[in-house]
Amino acid sequence: MNEIKGLVFDLDGVITDTAERHYLAWKRIANRLGIAIDREWNERLKGISRTESLELILAEKPDCLLDAEEKEQLLKEKNAHYLELIAEITAADILPGIPELLEEAKSGGYRMAIASASKNAPLILERLGLSAVFEAVVDPESLKHNKPHPEIFERAAQAFGLETHACIGFEDSLAGIEGIKRAGMPAVAIGIPVFGEWLPDIEVAATKDLKLEEIVREVTMKERVEG
Repeated sequence: MNEIKGLVFDLDGVITDTAERHYLAWKRIANRLGIAIDREWNERLKGISRTESLELILAEKPDCLLDAEEKEQLLKEKNAHYLELIAEITAADILPGIPELLEEAKSGGYRMAIASASKNAPLILERLGLSAVFEAVVDPESLKHNKPHPEIFERAAQAFGLETHACIGFEDSLAGIEGIKRAGMPAVAIGIPVFGEWLPDIEVAATKDLKLEEIVREVTMKERVEG
């Protein structure tokens, strides 16, 4: 049986909620292209890369044909606007329950990493005052595959020198849960109402419901029963 030694967190929707800022930045781009998206539609962009997000938006208008250079320019504009929007992020924007969870993890000697599709993760962590908390931040630009591929979670475990089974992954997207499970990690789902093929080991409605001791105990017991 594997002892849990590492914790791997998504960033957006788990540590802090930058979804609204992402939405506003993407909506600005979509409006320029004559494409209508709303907050409900924006849920499709959770957990996927910037490039994939743009392709999903463009798919709403098949006659909007852009070359690689034009797409790259839109990606740069989106990110520039997003950076303006996150400039005011502070520790007050850390989601409820997360400061307590991170403190409990630190006291328990757990190693912690960020596995986020966001290229701005280091900047956001700095603004939140959490840079020193996480031992590793996986660089999404170094990956060959995006979520739901397990690569980002495997890389996080490798940063600790641990097997994936010795880590727990925390996610708020279906793509993220699939990636965690495919990596062989126990998965904690936060605020996901409906699941498909890939089921988490633990579900909570919101970050305030995360209790690390209970999570580790439940994961360990489940592994004992299944093993």
